[in-house]
Amino acid sequence: MNRYVTAKELLKKASRSGSRLGLERIYELACKLCDPQKDLKIIHVAGTNGKGSFSAMLSAVLTAQGYKTGMFSSPAMLDYTDQYRINGRCISEELFAETLLKVSAAAESMEDQPTEFELLTAAAFLLFKEQCCDYAVIECGMGGDGDSTNIITSPLLSVITNVALDHCAFLGSTTAEIAAHKAGIIKQGRPVYFGGDDKAAFDVISEVAKQKGSTLYRPVSLEQITSKDGRFTVCFKGNSFTLPLSGTYQLKNLTNVLSCVEILKNEGVEISDSAVKKGLESVRWEGRFETLLTEPTVIFDGAHNPDGMTELCRSITAVFPETKPAILIGVLADKDYSLYCEMLKPLVCRAFAIAPVNHRALSPEVLSECFNRGGIECKPFVSIESGFEAAYGFCRRENIPLLVIGSLYLYKDIRRCTDKIKKSN
Repeated sequence: MNRYVTAKELLKKASRSGSRLGLERIYELACKLCDPQKDLKIIHVAGTNGKGSFSAMLSAVLTAQGYKTGMFSSPAMLDYTDQYRINGRCISEELFAETLLKVSAAAESMEDQPTEFELLTAAAFLLFKEQCCDYAVIECGMGGDGDSTNIITSPLLSVITNVALDHCAFLGSTTAEIAAHKAGIIKQGRPVYFGGDDKAAFDVISEVAKQKGSTLYRPVSLEQITSKDGRFTVCFKGNSFTLPLSGTYQLKNLTNVLSCVEILKNEGVEISDSAVKKGLESVRWEGRFETLLTEPTVIFDGAHNPDGMTELCRSITAVFPETKPAILIGVLADKDYSLYCEMLKPLVCRAFAIAPVNHRALSPEVLSECFNRGGIECKPFVSIESGFEAAYGFCRRENIPLLVIGSLYLYKDIRRCTDKIKKSN
């Protein structure tokens, strides 16, 4: 058995214990690894939506400046290795295995064994330290205060992209309650940025920042915004910046990045306007209004909560003003999926329901019933492949776009389907 397979088997074993609250295990594990997180210059990123896109953009800007930049994100899109990127590139299977096996060896003597995500988090800190990264952009998995990434004691900058309702069973039923968890990443005397517009969340974050003696920054104002096919060009301080990522929600993420670049400059990080321009023009990020096929167009978007679905609806309106696409949708059972039909009804013509490969997945039958009851014709499918074939075939016949939406856990299997079509053409 090669080392990469061994590493994946170790993670599979750890995943059987599920998610468990508390930072005790990750603190102990990091200590056994000589606390690699303390030797890194970290931008710590929390938020309901936009964490991945923000992190990819900021990492690209830092890389364009010439810094060696590490980035840790979740969940994995195609394989474990794409959760770890250095200068925008996924690490190799061998490097992943080497790092994960070191972490696993350190965990062997622990009485309370770490969870899968704790192992992955510790591996990120160790990897970026051993690879001598100048900066590391670290994305929270969920929440903030109890997230295993939150053993960072003195981040260069804490970022909360926004706050909306999601993971309510774990984080609370109001934006104020959720904001309290996300504000847990704010550290004593270190700057924090909040890019959201929810007043209740802002009040909570502002109060925590005040208690911690942390300067709280808000979004900068852009001078001019133009949009074409869901892509944006903006002007800021006399400079023009173009983003290749589609989706109207990327404007918020772009604003957050430009705002945080200014903060990092204040913290002594050298970032030129040309690096910002080059970095933004080069950024790539999977699963966010990403075109996977053409003729017919197939777009994947990981809108998996009401806030994300609202932004997706705006993108559909902007990109397909005269066409009603069909959707292939799969969600997790702990999401507010009952709201989705009403939001999508004016914009789509047909739905096909599938289930992501995850123990928290909602059954296609329940999702289909919800959509049919809400006025969108929907049929359930027992597998992702059969659902995709039916939806894609329908869109080819009708010559309309197909949007694959919902959980990011769908992405890997959908990519298999679209890659198969590409190879056959």
